[in-house]
Amino acid sequence: RRFYGTSSNAVKTQVWIAICVYLLVAILRKQLGISLSMHSFLQILSVTAFEKVPLRELLTDSVSGNDSLLNEKQLIFNDL
Repeated sequence: RRFYGTSSNAVKTQVWIAICVYLLVAILRKQLGISLSMHSFLQILSVTAFEKVPLRELLTDSVSGNDSLLNEKQLIFNDL
């Protein structure tokens, strides 16, 4: 990925932040009982980071195959 600082302290801080975020997402995934892979789970969170949708609702819609919530906000480039 990309580091924002090159000093030893900056790199260590960013690695620890990444580890903490990964662990928090893993705990959340386990508590909600989501069977998605970690990659898919993180992709859904990154796409919908600033939306006001409860996580449980967002993830149960994605797991059940109802991707209408994600498709409504997706840009279509086929018409260009």
